[in-house]
Amino acid sequence: MLKVSGLSAHYGRAHILEEVALEVAAGEVVVLLGRNGAGKSTTMKAIMGLVPPSAGRVEFDGAEITGREPFEIARRGLGYVPEERRIFTELTVLENLEVGRRPAPPGATPWTPARLFELFPSLGRMQDRPGGRMSGGEQQMLTIARTLMGNPRLILLDEPSEGLAPVVVERMAEAIVTLKASGLGILLSEQNLHFARGVSDRATIIEKGRIRWSGTIPALLEAEEVREQYLSV
Repeated sequence: MLKVSGLSAHYGRAHILEEVALEVAAGEVVVLLGRNGAGKSTTMKAIMGLVPPSAGRVEFDGAEITGREPFEIARRGLGYVPEERRIFTELTVLENLEVGRRPAPPGATPWTPARLFELFPSLGRMQDRPGGRMSGGEQQMLTIARTLMGNPRLILLDEPSEGLAPVVVERMAEAIVTLKASGLGILLSEQNLHFARGVSDRATIIEKGRIRWSGTIPALLEAEEVREQYLSV
């Protein structure tokens, strides 16, 4: 569903991404692993059109989306959950969800607040609470729920477990597994290998803006040298 090939990007003269290549199928979770500053978030922003690529090609559902505006990409069914969350702090949970609402594709079961509250029960207990009065974990759930209200077919999920309490991380993992089972494709950016291994099918490791390794999660768990070289702190 998502195919990235030869993707490069610059910040000024700095070469941030160099020939990044990856693929994500429907109903598959692919994790983009790497240390801080490795290029994970920039890869997602370049796919989403928030950072203009200097070279390469991005295809979504068979159509090229390279260089398109972010709103055009979102309308095609590619959702983005930023690391910074960026909820509307003065709006309630329900109002935040309404901001993200878009029609579902023909034949698809639409995401509604009621369905999202089944996925994230804690949000259902605070429907009228302003976003600014929620914990970090609750805000992360709300950000994902707001993106799902746009009825995407694939989402880019940037560092969903960062800074969250273990119980919230566990709930986040359960939600990702549920989304995967529904047929949603997910490109997940993570540093937490323990979290990633529980929800992902394949892994791609990025370091200094270049892809260094790709393979299945079991293969990565066996590749101790790879983990030591690119993932250890």
